[in-house]
Amino acid sequence: MGEPRFDIPECEPSAVLRLCRELGVSDALAQVLVRRGLAEPARARAFIAADESHPYTAFAGIEIAIATIRRHLREGTRITVHGDYDVDGVCSTAVLVRALRRLGADVDWYLPDRERDGYGLNADTVVRLAARGTRLLVSADCAITAVEEVAAARAMGIDVVVSDHHGVRADGRLPDAPIVHPTVCGYPFAELCATAVAYKLAEGLIGHEPSEDLDLVALATIADVVPLLGENRALVRRGLRALAGTVKPGLRALMTVARIDPARVNERTVAFGLAPRINAAGRLRRADAALELILTEDPLRAAQVADELDRINHERRAAERTIRLQAEALIAELGGRAGDGDGKEPTPRALVLASEGWHVGVIGIVASRLAETHHRPVVLIALDGDRGRGSGRAGCEAFDLLGGLSACAEHLSRYGGHRAAAGLEIERARVAGFTAALDAYAHDQLAVADMAPVERVDTLVDGADLGMDLAEELQELAPFGQGNRPVSLMLRDATFVDVRPMGEGKHTRFTVRYGMGCPSVRPSARAPVRALAPPATRLPACARAVAFNTGGRLPVAEGEPATATFALEINEWNGVSEPRLVLRHARAAGAPRIEDRRVERDSPTTPATPAPRIPARSGRPAPEHEELVLFA
Repeated sequence: MGEPRFDIPECEPSAVLRLCRELGVSDALAQVLVRRGLAEPARARAFIAADESHPYTAFAGIEIAIATIRRHLREGTRITVHGDYDVDGVCSTAVLVRALRRLGADVDWYLPDRERDGYGLNADTVVRLAARGTRLLVSADCAITAVEEVAAARAMGIDVVVSDHHGVRADGRLPDAPIVHPTVCGYPFAELCATAVAYKLAEGLIGHEPSEDLDLVALATIADVVPLLGENRALVRRGLRALAGTVKPGLRALMTVARIDPARVNERTVAFGLAPRINAAGRLRRADAALELILTEDPLRAAQVADELDRINHERRAAERTIRLQAEALIAELGGRAGDGDGKEPTPRALVLASEGWHVGVIGIVASRLAETHHRPVVLIALDGDRGRGSGRAGCEAFDLLGGLSACAEHLSRYGGHRAAAGLEIERARVAGFTAALDAYAHDQLAVADMAPVERVDTLVDGADLGMDLAEELQELAPFGQGNRPVSLMLRDATFVDVRPMGEGKHTRFTVRYGMGCPSVRPSARAPVRALAPPATRLPACARAVAFNTGGRLPVAEGEPATATFALEINEWNGVSEPRLVLRHARAAGAPRIEDRRVERDSPTTPATPAPRIPARSGRPAPEHEELVLFA
């Protein structure tokens, strides 16, 4: 991956000053808000509050879906919830099954097998469900594109209610059934995950909010990588609190095997600890084990299933490493690494890689890693005989992957997904044509600059800012994730000292010096953490820092002046909390490739009288540095 260009957007001093005065926030937080388009105090206040909410009745036509389900409840017919094999599909299925059980329904579920069934509702599944007595099929996280399959179900005497959030078909056709879908039904917030949609449907069915399942909504919203904006922010904030106190034995057991303290669960521990283990079941086995984990009331059984998912996740990681090495070798043969903004033409612009022996449940994760590395669309196809199954990631914000697949539909047997991630089925003979077509589409849609990595700087800070007050204040912008990236702080006068490897040489810990007053003395490994902090009676001159996955080395020589960007987090260890910097990028001071559109730090942005701070929430733990598993 090429070195990113530092982009420091413009920041109007008067807007910063206004936020400082009206919201009572620091200069640093006000800069973040302004640079993220939240210069108006009302919008900034609403973002920080994270309390957007809309009633389930905002889904146009949801009353028809509810009435259909209630009719089958009265008649006592068999209801089947058809979900999907990822976290969102499992959690949305669990929400609907739990709600229907509460209402006394004769309810079961069907989760497709990734190898045998593929994604979504298919015709063979409809036949099997009809044979086992299903009379109402409620989809969860699928079926918005299953026009023919829904028609087949109805022809067999099965009523259908579609609950989904995926993109509709390119031809605009919809299933002939009651639909609960954010965009199709004109819901005020279009970015709900499937579990949030199911949660709203469950609320309409039982007559009140099923708040005991907010933990599942938070888990799925984070895992499905939908934007953590608008109502999703409110759902995740509330859901994380619910997850911390969950009484579901399966979720408690899963936190135990993932070594997550429930009292400190946050969006990171969900994304890096819980989600990969739930996803692993549907990737390498069947997702039913993950659903059983969520639904069981037996703590002993929950512990057994959680251990099983943990073992499967280790298998998944090994398979991922193997596939990634093979995929990188194929990319090297193509000469396809993206340019780093130096004007060189990357060829190809969309990477389509196909091979025998790749596990169809793992290629999506590898596609995600490669897209992050190469900053362009990546599709991996697992070939098996005359057919292949593929999973892709967009790789950059400017590219619409689902739109790209739609443009290449003549080459595909089946496809679906989102702007950022999608899956497909294809005949082996069509792979070459699809590869050329997607690359041509990417050349038409993407400029070279779109594929160059960019580090967007949110605020420029002095060393004196980097304390616990700012670390706690920045948490008011959480939860962080898709659409609300972690805050990037820039120091322009930093030097790195006391550099040491950690984590068996995988990571690096060091001290960041700025200004004078911090002796370059290696502290004792036995010294208490708090004893290493700067005295409260003087401005801090240094800060603890860590860099992950660097092989024990840093991009700038020890003692050399550097311009660097960091995340500022609250690290908790042995009952002690302290602010800690996490290195994002660094280069020697004065090096090029900084696009500075900022307001100068000496602009009059700080009130003469310090404003009161927003009350800080409790500190967040350090991240679990596991692979983040995305959907599809």
